[in-house]
Amino acid sequence: MSQVSAEMKAKSEVYHGDELCQEKTKLLLKEVGLPNGLLPLKDIEECGYEKESGFVWLKQKKTINHKFEKIGKLVSYATEITAFVEVGKIKKLTGVKAKELLIWVTLNEIFVDDPPSGKITFKTPTALFRTFPVSAFVIEEPVKELKNKEEKEEEKQVKQVGNAVEVQEV
Repeated sequence: MSQVSAEMKAKSEVYHGDELCQEKTKLLLKEVGLPNGLLPLKDIEECGYEKESGFVWLKQKKTINHKFEKIGKLVSYATEITAFVEVGKIKKLTGVKAKELLIWVTLNEIFVDDPPSGKITFKTPTALFRTFPVSAFVIEEPVKELKNKEEKEEEKQVKQVGNAVEVQEV
């Protein structure tokens, strides 16, 4: 049974399709100051965000497991994930479990400690927690190459140096 009601959808931004939902998910994570690789989902069918309460949801075709190689942890993402987001924090998280030793542990809160420390903490409903470096959940995004010479020309900055003009590539 879905936790996302028709009433909630009516007052939310709702998007459909994997490519658009991937983009919106990464944008939301960036806006709230969380690492962009925190939700490595595949085949997202729908995502939504209700700004007033911070409620978000993601629906994907099937449950997926993802191993975060930098920390050696396996995480399971259900077909529906819901949460409330605010700057630096995800609360009341549903649909996400992490494997600890031989058991799957439900996660219900994720937060970034004081940003300079670069630490991210994952909590369970039983108040157990684990802290890792934020860098373990960051995906390096490829730099988009400029498509044509005109775009390159627009990127040049002209800087006045005395009576001479110096052109620098950015």
